[in-house]
Amino acid sequence: MVVFVETIHVIFSLGLIVAVLLHSGKGTGLSNAFGGALPTTFSGTSIIEKNLNRITVGIAIGFGVTSMILYYITQKGL
Repeated sequence: MVVFVETIHVIFSLGLIVAVLLHSGKGTGLSNAFGGALPTTFSGTSIIEKNLNRITVGIAIGFGVTSMILYYITQKGL
């Protein structure tokens, strides 16, 4: 079970790194390559940026959950 949780944790960590690097800052970044020509919403962010934010939050939550599970497993000595 520990190996399974560690594998999922590594996948979440790599996914989080990629998701954060895809975010753009001040109109530049890799996310503009995928959706720079799409219309923006009223808040000024594109639909792709909003979806990328949701994906990043989901991956971060998964990373946090697996971190807590691994902490619990190491404290109990399972």
